[in-house]
Amino acid sequence: MKKIIMKVLAFWAKMIIRKYQPKVIGITGSVGKTSTKEVVASILAHKFRVRASIKNYNNEFGLPLSIIGLESPGKNLWGWLKVFFKIKKLLLFKDRDYPEVLVLEMGVDREGDMDYLLKIVKPDIGVLTNVSQSHLEYFGSLEKIKKEKAKLLKNLNKDGLAILNSDNKYLKDLPKEIKSKCWLYGLEEGSDFVAKDISFVLPEDLLSGDFFGINFKLEYQGSVLPVILPGAISYPAIYSSLVALAIGFHLGLNLIEITKYLQEISSVSGRMEVLPGIKGTVIIDDSYNSSPESALSALKTIEKIKNINGRKIIIFGDMLELGSYSEEGHRLVGKKVAEIGVDLLVLIGEKSLDIFKSVLSNGFKEENVFKFDNVEEALVFVKEKITSKDLVLVKASRGMKLDKIVKELKLYKDGKSD
Repeated sequence: MKKIIMKVLAFWAKMIIRKYQPKVIGITGSVGKTSTKEVVASILAHKFRVRASIKNYNNEFGLPLSIIGLESPGKNLWGWLKVFFKIKKLLLFKDRDYPEVLVLEMGVDREGDMDYLLKIVKPDIGVLTNVSQSHLEYFGSLEKIKKEKAKLLKNLNKDGLAILNSDNKYLKDLPKEIKSKCWLYGLEEGSDFVAKDISFVLPEDLLSGDFFGINFKLEYQGSVLPVILPGAISYPAIYSSLVALAIGFHLGLNLIEITKYLQEISSVSGRMEVLPGIKGTVIIDDSYNSSPESALSALKTIEKIKNINGRKIIIFGDMLELGSYSEEGHRLVGKKVAEIGVDLLVLIGEKSLDIFKSVLSNGFKEENVFKFDNVEEALVFVKEKITSKDLVLVKASRGMKLDKIVKELKLYKDGKSD
């Protein structure tokens, strides 16, 4: 039954695309898809009727439902009847409110996934955020991950636009394989859209009303524009903004306008989200998911933040779905922790034992590392250990459920913890 519903959804979603012919933006990558999708959709909504993928609907079920415009009803029979009623309505009548632009996540977990998604919808603009070890367990090699994700860009029409992250070493040779126009973005010279002179601003007291966020300069074809991202505090936020600037410009928005619109965007929950914490602490919630690349990026951000008077505390849980790369990936993260010199490191889970071994072998003091088997034990320790002005990063794969720690540590609007 599941396969039948999947095929039916795919067929009708394809018919809806054919009837309404929206501009379609497809976004794929090992990390950063959701954040990029949200930023791009927010910017384009200033000029177009826009729909972004619902939640993280990016697979054979989620993609068609996003095109239709309804959430999954799960096992609810009446809910599925509602879905098919809406499909019939969209195809029999003209919905004048149907989106002019669809911003769709296109996730791939296994070989062949992208081929299936491209049979449903062929984007006009394709974005590849990066290739890393996420889902390596199912692919077996980085080359296979790259090959599957790159299909999005390679299957664009000649009048389409491919946008890819030039800082990702696995994508360096990809532009020459793309037949459409290709724009590069990143922090390094040579890209079409470059972020330079990056600074992170984080006040000690988030409730003070003082500015916190990112400042950088956008360089495009010799022109330089200042960009401000209030409330953002991560490199992925910069990358997402560069994608939005590129796509917005391609679709007719002025770059100066886009930089103003970027100032209105809120952080995506669980992705380097800055929150006031109990006991006067600052919490950086990056608990939504984790991979070696995103963990190293988060640590790079922590290293960049200078203006705090408290300690830097890292809470790491296991990174999952890394397959044979698990040990090496965790060890790389441990090495980076030792390099940036945080004050306390809290580790949760069996796989994070490799982080533990790595930080010690790279000179980190053992008395500053604390290892726990589960979230509950770690939470008791952390709540007792943190003090005023501490900066606390919380990061792990979603399956580790470190969002429970964030929920207990963050300060709510009434000034109380949960």
